[in-house]
Amino acid sequence: MFTLNHKVVLITGASRGIGAEVAQEMAAHGAKVIVNFANDQAAADRVVQQIIAQGGEALAVQTDVSDAAAVKRLFDRAIAQYGKIDVLVNNAGILINKLVKDTTDEDFSRQMDVNVKGVFNTLREAATRLADNGSVINFSTTVIRLMLPTYGTYVATKAAVEQLTRVFAKEIGSRGINVNSVAPGPTHTELFTDGKSQQQIDRLASMSAFSRIGTPTDIAKVVVFLASDEAKWISAQNIGLNGGVA
Repeated sequence: MFTLNHKVVLITGASRGIGAEVAQEMAAHGAKVIVNFANDQAAADRVVQQIIAQGGEALAVQTDVSDAAAVKRLFDRAIAQYGKIDVLVNNAGILINKLVKDTTDEDFSRQMDVNVKGVFNTLREAATRLADNGSVINFSTTVIRLMLPTYGTYVATKAAVEQLTRVFAKEIGSRGINVNSVAPGPTHTELFTDGKSQQQIDRLASMSAFSRIGTPTDIAKVVVFLASDEAKWISAQNIGLNGGVA
């Protein structure tokens, strides 16, 4: 069984949903975890407390990832606490479901700022500050493959993330750092279920080979593997985590 002992992992958007599950799985495999969050201090603190209760180490740090100066401070804080960062997981993201014709300039900018600029800001810091032989895992989405109405701007942001992943993998590979993205399908989180009827959720579940939607644990286990030394030969890849939906 692989281990993340002695690794320090920074996870953006880790106060709830998939990010929180990734944080707990990383800690369960021996990593020290920085739980980044945007607004919900109480939720981030609960994740940290759960990790500590299981014998792990974790720290909650509030940061708006769309703010380059704030991201620099996030890296400063993590390195001051633990001496290094080995693994960066870019999970933070927002989703606004609207038809293209109904999408406002503000809707477009908010999603681009968090989903694309946020990833760009952390990658730029990681280019010089992530430890050698580290790992980067970015979050895309299986919705890119499905062409669902109302997801236009969201999938545009995630397509940008996939391309950043591929190019950054080539730029930073000389330091032994592998860079990949994962593309979850329908997953039982607040981000996914918000605004959807049970009928809509059931229809999406029926598209999977297993007739269910995913769980945060389904996603987190693969992310943890990609952060391990056993996954070092995997780089510049986008891995669908969707139960056969697409």
